[in-house]
Amino acid sequence: MEANDTQDDKTRAMDQGEEDVPGPVDAAAIPATDSAPTLEESLRQAELKAAENHDAWLRAKAETENVRRRAQEDIAKAAKFAIDRFARELLAVKDSLELALASESLTVDSLRSGTEVTLKQLAAAFEKSALVEIDPLGERFDPHRHQAISVVESPQEPNTVVAVLQKGYLLSDRVLRPAMVVVARAAT
Repeated sequence: MEANDTQDDKTRAMDQGEEDVPGPVDAAAIPATDSAPTLEESLRQAELKAAENHDAWLRAKAETENVRRRAQEDIAKAAKFAIDRFARELLAVKDSLELALASESLTVDSLRSGTEVTLKQLAAAFEKSALVEIDPLGERFDPHRHQAISVVESPQEPNTVVAVLQKGYLLSDRVLRPAMVVVARAAT
């Protein structure tokens, strides 16, 4: 019925001298203009963008792998040469000991003074390397820094270190070796 109405409107318009009134517009019949991209162009642009993003991702992945590999190499070198500074300090101690042994005229006094100098060199090397001695005589027993070898009755306060059998050492506030101690207990 609509087709008849449309035809009647056209006939009436022609009788009255009006121009032909256009009907509904078919989108497929309109030629594509240059301002709107075609489906093929959009697809091509999307493919180019995808290829660009894939390339960027591959580069980022390779860079991440290179950073990881370099970090592993740095860690390996740090572990391998961590003791370098301390070893250099110990060379002077070794040299002093070799000089003492090479000496033809060793006396008890010269041996004692040489040993004292060598001990001072060793203490200086320890200090430069943040290696600190634990000598807890008279202090409260600390199980994190001390190892109790025995417990004895003592007039001192219980859990006090009364004797140090072997000094302990800290390396940058970390226990390298606990001090071996004798601890007081209450007299019974």
